Amino acid sequence: MFNERTLDALDWDSLYQQLDQDGCAIIRSLLSAEECDDISALYAKPEPFRSQVMMARHGFGRGEYKYFRYPLPDLVCRMRNALYPRLVPIANRWYEQMDLPIRFPPRHEAFLERCHAAGQERPTPLLLQYGPQDYNCLHQDLYGEHVFPLQVAILLSEPGEDFTGGEFVLTEQRPRMQSRPQVIGLKKGDGLIFAVNQRPVKGVRGFYRVTLRHGVSRLHSGKRHTLGIIFHDAT
Repeated sequence: MFNERTLDALDWDSLYQQLDQDGCAIIRSLLSAEECDDISALYAKPEPFRSQVMMARHGFGRGEYKYFRYPLPDLVCRMRNALYPRLVPIANRWYEQMDLPIRFPPRHEAFLERCHAAGQERPTPLLLQYGPQDYNCLHQDLYGEHVFPLQVAILLSEPGEDFTGGEFVLTEQRPRMQSRPQVIGLKKGDGLIFAVNQRPVKGVRGFYRVTLRHGVSRLHSGKRHTLGIIFHDAT
């Protein structure tokens, strides 16, 4: 079951190293199977959500997702508040290495105050649902001036049992080079930390910025649910 001790027990130095190397890192078994099923079951209920998006209508791919409304479901809220301070150290280091002036406060509540003062008041955690032939085009989750550079996606369905296909895909565009793709193998309950927009990479003349986008490949069968934890709010 998810709690603060779940995160305290993780090897964060190793996760930071993986994020520096690849722009992403996996937390295995972040949620239990029961917690995954409980969150997935919310999709059929209108009450927890502020809006629904059908991807095909906007050219985003095929499939659909719903943004949660405030107050967030308890588990989603606890995860968002608990993960944020553990990601702040690498977020601030990345921004320093990319020569960006912004620094992030240690508590998520303080960062949300910054977002809300700029008119970014709509919650961004979301629940995604894919069926056969659905997919998500490569994109970035940018919702306004204030952007936290890391986000977390938790797979709520079991590959090979609940669905086939539907791999998480991450691409990285380095200057004057072709894009580098990564296909991330996740199991039910695994959480993936990954870069929202840009991250620093060390070169011979110091650090330079690379741009990342993420998406989901086409499902072949079944149904796939994912919980997205985004730390900045939307305009």
